[in-house]
Amino acid sequence: MSAHSMERWSSHFTFILAAVGAAVGIGNIWRFPALLGQNGGGAYLVPYVIAVFVFGLPLMVLEITVGRHFRSSVVSSFKALRAEFRIAGWLLVAILFLILSYYIVITGWTLAYAVFFATGDETTFSGFTGSYLPLLYGALAVVLTGIVVALGVRQGIERVSVLMVPFIVIILAILALVCTTLSGFGTAVSFLFTPDFSVLTRAELWVAAFGQAFFSLSVGEGILLTYGAYMAKDQDIPRAGLVICIADLAVALLAGLVIFPVVFSFGLSPTAGTELAFTTLPLAFSLLPAGHLFAVAFFVVLFFAAFTSSVSMLEVAVSSVQEAAGWGRRGTVAVLTAILLLVSLVPALSFSAMNLNLYGIPVLDIMDETIGTLGLHLAAAILAIAFTWFLPRGVFEAEIGRDSSLTRLAFFLCKYVIPTVLLITIGIHLIAGFEMPDATYIAGRHFLGAWLQSGGLATFLLGILVLTLIADRVRR
Repeated sequence: MSAHSMERWSSHFTFILAAVGAAVGIGNIWRFPALLGQNGGGAYLVPYVIAVFVFGLPLMVLEITVGRHFRSSVVSSFKALRAEFRIAGWLLVAILFLILSYYIVITGWTLAYAVFFATGDETTFSGFTGSYLPLLYGALAVVLTGIVVALGVRQGIERVSVLMVPFIVIILAILALVCTTLSGFGTAVSFLFTPDFSVLTRAELWVAAFGQAFFSLSVGEGILLTYGAYMAKDQDIPRAGLVICIADLAVALLAGLVIFPVVFSFGLSPTAGTELAFTTLPLAFSLLPAGHLFAVAFFVVLFFAAFTSSVSMLEVAVSSVQEAAGWGRRGTVAVLTAILLLVSLVPALSFSAMNLNLYGIPVLDIMDETIGTLGLHLAAAILAIAFTWFLPRGVFEAEIGRDSSLTRLAFFLCKYVIPTVLLITIGIHLIAGFEMPDATYIAGRHFLGAWLQSGGLATFLLGILVLTLIADRVRR
């Protein structure tokens, strides 16, 4: 019996909340405004909206459909196509697990900042990362994530999503309303919504927008496939996908309406990446009336957004290992949480008193630019190719329940256009040594260069492949 045969979302609404929780993460709240700032404001919205609805949405519908059709984990779904595709499934799970290992470190930072502001501790970001506190908060984030996943789909993931996702939206909306009173609100609105169409001819703007759309929506990573497996038969997948995309975009724009008025009111730089959340904004909050409350609310929202995404990433690994090994959920979570604690130490140490780095670049940044950027594009391409070239379109149409030209268009995009765009993006990135700081989680301050990036990615992937083959042999 499949590990998924018992687990189901309690309603269509809770599935949407959980999927929105997976999609809405750090990417929406600090990365999106940072990218918008770096790419000339409103102009960035044009390719971004196209990327979300023309590329993100069809792939999202495909992924949820595959999950519901096979009712199993990422690895088992790939195995159902062809036995030898199991390796591709493990590759996807491993890429996501490695992304989680540094994403959870940043989740720890957001938790630390929520605590700092709540307790009136005035630690600066350099003071925080110059200590060993990031290790403590990183470990805390790992344990909390493990506890939620151990409780299961309804008792854990669903409850957290129902509590945290509405909170994120409501608090951001309130903060945005407060920001309408700031002197920089008018400037912020025109910066956000007035496109300078002349920059649309820049290739890197489109690459940045597509990178952000894939990140932000959590498509092509196996998360939505896993969540789709817990979905009821009578739920409308395209409509759910549309709601998730709109909610994701709305949260990103709300975050912009909170961050930019503050930035412009105090004459700060709208283009600062990670610094924006952890250095620039705390400085600005201290100048606001009741800024202390504002800061606590903002960092709690940031933590909730990061946490719901971390939970969804861990669930992908747990469901695959649980099904392959035949273990119980809690035992599987215990083993994977212990591994995650160990692996996440490496990126955590790179922003700590130890300052763990390679060639002067923090390990967390290296992981972000190899696995986080190229690995994710590769994972999404593998998923799109496997489930369109090796699964008949009829399965897709039967699951969605409509044989319309729109369904055919979505399938066509997933089969030909999306993998091509993703592979071209990886190619441009590696061959041209094309700088894409915009396509990383932490809007990185470093660019590794094509050789280091491709070498880094190849090393990671080779390691994953070797471990997978060993695990496979042991299991037999």
